[in-house]
Amino acid sequence: MAAACALTAAATMIPLALSGGSGDGTPSAGQRVAQAAPARSTPGKAAPGKAESCTDPEASLTPSGADGPTIDRIKKAGHLVVGVDQNSYRWGYRDPANDRLDGFDIALVRAIAKNILGSEDKVTYRAIPTNQRIEALQENKVDIVVRTMTINCERVRQVAFSTAYFQAGQQVLAPKGSTITGYNDTLNGKKVCTATGSTAYDALKAKSYGAVFADTPTEQRTVPNQLDCLVKLQLGLVDAVVTDNALAAGQAAQDPAVDLKGGPFTTEYYGVATKLGNDDLVRRINQVLVDYRSGGAESPWMKAYRKWLSADLKGITGPPAPKYR
Repeated sequence: MAAACALTAAATMIPLALSGGSGDGTPSAGQRVAQAAPARSTPGKAAPGKAESCTDPEASLTPSGADGPTIDRIKKAGHLVVGVDQNSYRWGYRDPANDRLDGFDIALVRAIAKNILGSEDKVTYRAIPTNQRIEALQENKVDIVVRTMTINCERVRQVAFSTAYFQAGQQVLAPKGSTITGYNDTLNGKKVCTATGSTAYDALKAKSYGAVFADTPTEQRTVPNQLDCLVKLQLGLVDAVVTDNALAAGQAAQDPAVDLKGGPFTTEYYGVATKLGNDDLVRRINQVLVDYRSGGAESPWMKAYRKWLSADLKGITGPPAPKYR
């Protein structure tokens, strides 16, 4: 576990500076990564969401391959600015063998960029923490966020989502020898880590089973990124982590001393997020997802699943069906 901890901590400390670039303003090999550089602004003001209208948050706009003001702006800029994770193994992570961002989410980013810009490499990646995903969209720091982001009623009032591209659920991660057996009374009195702004934290607020999960002046149990929770677990600072089972499976693959406990206790769906009002971009992404899901076992979605996720998340036979409004 000590060796795994050292590797994980090193991944967390990767600098978020610009890298690569061709010198003409076009990212090279799709590997330009930034964090805080100002992004282009979006004209107009997004319409506020309506709380009373949210009965099916996964229902998105119907697909379309047509251009529009947001698509035109992205094409004029010549690259897609995407908020991603670079620390979630199998989803969005920097491969130490080649210093390349890769994973299931990154494969989808490349498909979107290829559809809009004709090349999967015309992407500027911005590594953003879990709790800054919505802010990054609202402040025009990114065009889209593809970062294991759960669609729910609270978030659809703040950002616009594509149709769902993956089904996940909240689950408990703990050391293999732990007395914790899942999301139940065995959490009573245990220190639990979650990421701020995550659905896991909301779940614990709603029902904690006696778990100790809130920050105190002397102990921090909420963190900006999910991977930070694994580091705390490895260091013995917390007893368990609550997170999406998709992310937890990747963390268990990084450290054989920890394991998923019990089963998922929620059903959640990941979507690609963009700023409210960017309807043409939402429709275009939904069209990309139609193509991405098509082809059965040989669809781009299934190929990405087999490459990145099947070893840790077994038995998935296909993507969730899209819902439209």
